[in-house]
Amino acid sequence: MRIQLFVYGTLKEGFPNSHLNAGRRVPGRFITRQAFPMYVVRLPAEDRAPWLVNLPGHGHQVHGEVYEVDAADLPVLDQLEEVGLPTGYVRVAIALEALHEPGLCVQAQAYLKPADHLRHCLAREGPYAEYTAQHAVGYYLHQR
Repeated sequence: MRIQLFVYGTLKEGFPNSHLNAGRRVPGRFITRQAFPMYVVRLPAEDRAPWLVNLPGHGHQVHGEVYEVDAADLPVLDQLEEVGLPTGYVRVAIALEALHEPGLCVQAQAYLKPADHLRHCLAREGPYAEYTAQHAVGYYLHQR
């Protein structure tokens, strides 16, 4: 079974964790249908990490890529995103719009941070509409 996965940060093509994303990229660019706050944060265990925070209606519509990912490959991504751990992301379904095909709406899963996790940030920048190569400079994930 394959799922559609929306990626907006380090799992995007050419970004620091893209090598862990074994999915097949769906052609085109996508944007979240609702606004979400996306921050670049600093934590004790991460520097300059992108967080899409689960506060729909705040922030911006966020740009990203969509991948078809085999369910068998999800555990690697879920482990990176700490799904199921108190400090982790939650994988949820969100609605997207295709920028390359006006009117096309897509449902995909995305890794969102619970809003209450913001209190653990040492620093945060944003919200941003897109995670860029400039934002990724200095990204560092300490080995857990």
